[in-house]
Amino acid sequence: MTGATGTPDDASHRPSHGGRSIVLVGLMGTGKSTVARRLGHLFGLEVVDTDDVVAARTGRNVRDIFASEGEQGFRDLEEGALADALATGPCVIAAAGGVVLRAANREALHAARRGGRAIVVWLRAGTPTLVARTSRGGHRPLLDGDPEAALERLAAERADLYAAVSDAVVDTDESRIADVVEAVVGAVHAALGGADS
Repeated sequence: MTGATGTPDDASHRPSHGGRSIVLVGLMGTGKSTVARRLGHLFGLEVVDTDDVVAARTGRNVRDIFASEGEQGFRDLEEGALADALATGPCVIAAAGGVVLRAANREALHAARRGGRAIVVWLRAGTPTLVARTSRGGHRPLLDGDPEAALERLAAERADLYAAVSDAVVDTDESRIADVVEAVVGAVHAALGGADS
């Protein structure tokens, strides 16, 4: 039986995560934070948003960190947030969009996948969708100036990196959140070998 939101009423009806964390990667605006919250509720797991962890640890938002410490300073904080989240145990992780830029982060994701501790899903969307979604907030310093050109550049720079660390890809263009969540659950099920557990 499901509740009004279409989620399981109790743990006996939850989908299996196989004791693994579910890590969402992708560009800003693909829906990682929103989908992570829904997945956390569905799977009964804690949700860790690495951007939120960085903000909580520093008392500053991403724009302020970029202004005071530069992009590399932010990436250092992001690396620590990802490492801590992966060490937490089964949880849903909304990874910052740039997490794949550092080799140490890519290796941490590969190691978690190889060790049976994580399933990584790349949420992907086209530039028009990303521009529409990211225009709602002013905390994205990488989009200053021409957001469309910046997002196209970021997508080109990062696509192969996202693909390399991921078990599956879910496109979020023109998709309802519920459909994206369902697709991620399907990807998790497939990554677990399709076995019911």
